[in-house]
Amino acid sequence: MPWMELDGEYLYLSQAENIQAYRLCPDGTGLQRHPQAIFSGHQEDVCRFVLVNSRIVSGGGDGSIVLHKIHGSYSVKFSAHEQEVNCVDFQGGLIVSGSRDRTAKVWSLSTGRVGQCLHTMQTEDRVWSIAISPLLSSFVTGTACCGHTSPLRIWDIESGQLLTCLGTDFHHGAGVLDVFYETPSLLLSCGYDTYIRYWDIRTSTRKCVQEWEEPHDSALYCIRSDKNHMIASGSSYYGVVRLWDKRQTRCLQSFHLSSPTSSPVYCLRFSTTHLYAALASALHVLDFTAP
Repeated sequence: MPWMELDGEYLYLSQAENIQAYRLCPDGTGLQRHPQAIFSGHQEDVCRFVLVNSRIVSGGGDGSIVLHKIHGSYSVKFSAHEQEVNCVDFQGGLIVSGSRDRTAKVWSLSTGRVGQCLHTMQTEDRVWSIAISPLLSSFVTGTACCGHTSPLRIWDIESGQLLTCLGTDFHHGAGVLDVFYETPSLLLSCGYDTYIRYWDIRTSTRKCVQEWEEPHDSALYCIRSDKNHMIASGSSYYGVVRLWDKRQTRCLQSFHLSSPTSSPVYCLRFSTTHLYAALASALHVLDFTAP
């Protein structure tokens, strides 16, 4: 499953066990054909990765985490989980990871302690998504919702203790596939139950403050916002990307990118001018400036 990150003039895209850096075309029409750099290290596919402060942290199907500096040849690899690392995040010298092995872990990147596990959280469920709060004091896990606990839980990053659960009425199997912090207290989530949910943990942890339903009853694989009014979501069928305005209840605009064959939108990123969507075998670019 491809994943990507935007960074200035480059788009980083995972393909199989590698992450490739492509320069964006100056005219905004897409990517240059050949990658400028390739980052490797995993023995199996890259599941997800993040790019923060010129460093790439990736989790792989081989159970390992790999750290690369994008300028230079520095890289570190360490064994992290007993099964595939489905998700990672990296902020403030700490990595958090979530796995199919039903654990989430906190890792140090301090000098002399790189790859040292600081905490292991028993989530009792497969972890599909993870994100560190902008305040760096906590992180959220999104799990498969196959047990008896909420699939959205917030953990203290210093102690590894559970702080709170979000929501009370999730259906069995309503796993959370993507989470996105807008601010330390505002959080978006999406997943198998076809809803985008907007949480304000200052107001309530029991109920989200807003929700939007995918109109074709498709699972939602990924979500992003501009941290203002706009949300973009990627659906599980026919490469459907939808744009939402938080001030409205219905979808603002939709794009069907993979018809007639069907593919989920595994990952999307957008700027004020373009949206990039990664499907099973293609990367699509939407140009918002085109007439």
